Amino acid sequence: MGAIISGSIDIKKLPKEKFIKGKNGSVWYQFTISVNDETRYGNNVAFMDSQTKEEREAKVARNYLGNGKVIWTDDKITLAEREDQPAFESVTKTQITEPANDDLPF
Repeated sequence: MGAIISGSIDIKKLPKEKFIKGKNGSVWYQFTISVNDETRYGNNVAFMDSQTKEEREAKVARNYLGNGKVIWTDDKITLAEREDQPAFESVTKTQITEPANDDLPF
């Protein structure tokens, strides 16, 4: 399975207490990405704050950080589709053909 996902998150929503100090001064943040078959406003990917097992069992509300969409797939993941626009079609290398010679100058 392969895919490229494009998205953005609101960094103001990142809980600072969940930042993890790494080696050499690096700082890490654990988050979860959810990919759905259905879309809303052209997005089918959600970025969320990762929850602990205890938070999941207590049914603590998820902290949504942002959203995005699948922009390329190897046909095993559904691409995002806006309700008012046609869906993208995934293309494999074997499906790409040379354009016909139409005598256009560009």
